[in-house]
Amino acid sequence: MDQRPRCVRPAGGEDDPRVRELRGAVSRLRRQLAVLPAELPDRAVADEELAALYAMVSDGLPEVPRLRRSLLLIAGAVGSVSALSPALTEVREGIDRFGGLPRGR
Repeated sequence: MDQRPRCVRPAGGEDDPRVRELRGAVSRLRRQLAVLPAELPDRAVADEELAALYAMVSDGLPEVPRLRRSLLLIAGAVGSVSALSPALTEVREGIDRFGGLPRGR
């Protein structure tokens, strides 16, 4: 009998439409970045953070502060590439569905 611990997904994770939409948006941005012929100095940063973001949303309901941090890193790495702008916007909108921006003090 298998004695390994089982991964338990938080309620709403896999069935949550926000998770599915964000995972799809991240996948599209990863594919577009992969085929982009331009030299990007921070391409490795963007690739790594997109992979981390995909893993977060694949493990169920992610933490919103961590999503926002990933978005900032990705936007900083690819934000000036106009060809990626629509896909990056889609990722941002997907993250926004998990909760609005924190209000000022």
